[in-house]
Amino acid sequence: MKTVHPYLLEFVFLAAVFLLSVAGFWDVFFGADARPDAHQLAHLLINFSWLALLACQLFLVARKDFRSHRTLGLAVLLMGPLLFASTALLSVHSAQKGLASGRGDPLIVQNVMVTLELGLLLLLAFALRKRRTLHGALLLGTALLFMGIALFFALIAFVPAYRIEGPETFHRFAAAAITGQAICLAVGLAFVVRDARNGWPLLLAACFFLFNELLRALLAGRGWIEPLTEGVGSMSQPWTFAGSFAVMLAVLLATGIRPSRAAASPVRPARRPPARRRARPPRPCRR
Repeated sequence: MKTVHPYLLEFVFLAAVFLLSVAGFWDVFFGADARPDAHQLAHLLINFSWLALLACQLFLVARKDFRSHRTLGLAVLLMGPLLFASTALLSVHSAQKGLASGRGDPLIVQNVMVTLELGLLLLLAFALRKRRTLHGALLLGTALLFMGIALFFALIAFVPAYRIEGPETFHRFAAAAITGQAICLAVGLAFVVRDARNGWPLLLAACFFLFNELLRALLAGRGWIEPLTEGVGSMSQPWTFAGSFAVMLAVLLATGIRPSRAAASPVRPARRPPARRRARPPRPCRR
């Protein structure tokens, strides 16, 4: 218990994100009209794998097992670009699905911006990895992005005040979004209050949702939502996934994540040979 206590807030936060993710996407996979496609299955599997990886890394840090933490960091190096690529792929798939139905994609701005913001948090996390606490907070910020999305769907699915029951209740979408944003801001503030120097990444991640909503209103006012949806929907899914993965992996490697040979196996100074004893001159014989 002593090893968990300093990171109790982080463990509670990750557990909450996990439970909210299960609740938020329950109807998508187990609801009465559930028809999950391969994109949603792959994205959900990658998301939960990422959360599990963050929890393992946090546990190792709590135990001060930094050697294992660095070793497992190689998995983070691969899972980060994979998470980014799957988010980008889901954005393209959602836009194409909205265009095919003729209704458009009401979440196009959030989908695109969350993908870019996820990439920004990953980049900052690897660029500032030498500051361990800040590095961890930036990675936890990615979980807050998923918490906001899952919270939105969980409110609509399980809270009667936000449940959509027809066109006359469409205004509840906005109410659920505002409530989710307020909860995310409260979580971000909790981390800042505890540690203002290193807790700001979670508050930044929470503010992304508010920024995205303001951007959506701006684009809608100028009539740019439909062109944005068409542009994203025109992208190739395989090339989007492969290109996003390759670009993010290259960007993370460019931060110098791979140690140099000199750093990995430092040259030890050569030992001095033991000093030779001087031969004593023979004593004169006494007669």
